[in-house]
Amino acid sequence: MDIIRVFGGHDLAGCVHVSGAKNSALKLMAATLLAPGVTTLENVPNISDVHVMGKVLKRMGATIEVRDEHTLVIDTSAVASWEAPYELVAKMRASTAVMGPLLGRFGKAKIAMPGGCNLGARKIDMHILGLEALGVSFDTDHGYIYASAENGLTGTTVTLEFASVGATENLIMAAVRAAGTTVIDNAAREPEIVDLANMLNEMGAKIEGAGTPVVTIEGVDELHPVAHRVIGDRIEAGTFIVAGALAAAEEGVEVAGFTPHHLGMVLKKLELMGVPIERIEDGVRVHRAQSLRPVDIQTLPFPGFPTDMQAQVMVLSALAHGSSVITENIFENRFMFASELQRMGANIRIESHHAIVHGVDHFSGAQVVSPDLRGGAALVVAGLVAEGETDVSAIHHIDRGYERFCDKLIGLGARVERVSVPDPTDD
Repeated sequence: MDIIRVFGGHDLAGCVHVSGAKNSALKLMAATLLAPGVTTLENVPNISDVHVMGKVLKRMGATIEVRDEHTLVIDTSAVASWEAPYELVAKMRASTAVMGPLLGRFGKAKIAMPGGCNLGARKIDMHILGLEALGVSFDTDHGYIYASAENGLTGTTVTLEFASVGATENLIMAAVRAAGTTVIDNAAREPEIVDLANMLNEMGAKIEGAGTPVVTIEGVDELHPVAHRVIGDRIEAGTFIVAGALAAAEEGVEVAGFTPHHLGMVLKKLELMGVPIERIEDGVRVHRAQSLRPVDIQTLPFPGFPTDMQAQVMVLSALAHGSSVITENIFENRFMFASELQRMGANIRIESHHAIVHGVDHFSGAQVVSPDLRGGAALVVAGLVAEGETDVSAIHHIDRGYERFCDKLIGLGARVERVSVPDPTDD
């Protein structure tokens, strides 16, 4: 199996350019189903989740040409299937994002029930309730969800119980083809939703209010293919910013290729911790914090503190002078990462959905297991400043959302290597 081996104690310097946003690219790929023809997506990250979404589209009949590694030319002209099969949905829950586009194009969809994942149940009840309001009927059988809008989709007002990103995206992609006007109240406001709405509007949709709690969609008869560039990945950027806060040399680390506003709350909390951050045209320059101060955070939908940055900031908090409280409001199992960081010497106590983090002087290199995508990346970052070597296993989680993670760290001066080792569970 592959592991990432980190040799601690090496300063970081230079510039790292983040890839396109995973959470945007996946939904934009799904949205290509709405417009038969050839859509070109630029700045697409070369990561395993994108590969899985590509397989979903191909299974439905799309063809995908990869140009210069980060440009996908997707032809959905021949798409005739409306099924997202279990073996692919099981690999990546974001595959359920094809439900809205399939309903918009064909009036029906067959989606494998996603089940749970390492972060918890993450049910799609809100997706279903919202789509039912648009006239979709649902049935479940043999592990699949059958969605059908026999009489067509009809615009209406949908109020979401929670500002769910996935539900907002599926509703937008279905509503662009619904008759009349759809209003989504308590919509998620994430930058990735704005990116999706921007591309759909370029395709001929009529969406207003994306990025606000109320999104209004006037249905149209058809959409046309376009060329669109994916926004930069704010979570990848945040991960490298935390690495710079811990290990940057005197000249600092420049993290480029994203919009700093998309990380507004994260940057604010880091500055409160004593991290020097300078905003530049397409990113930030971060310097090592001379002394980390404790900070309390709670994860919330955008523009609140993103759950996807919770583990990385916990690494900083674990080295701060004092005690921090981190409250996780989004995913119930997100704190699995804490037990691995404790193996490196962190002092963390979990109480329900709160983590009480008491700062320690240093980390010690250890063998740790990546519990999920962001937790795995955070463990690698912790290893950058740990004494000795840190071996991070189960790195397939990291591959889901970070392109060439080791190479980018090496480019900044880290001593990191990806190595194959025997699986200790083999007989």
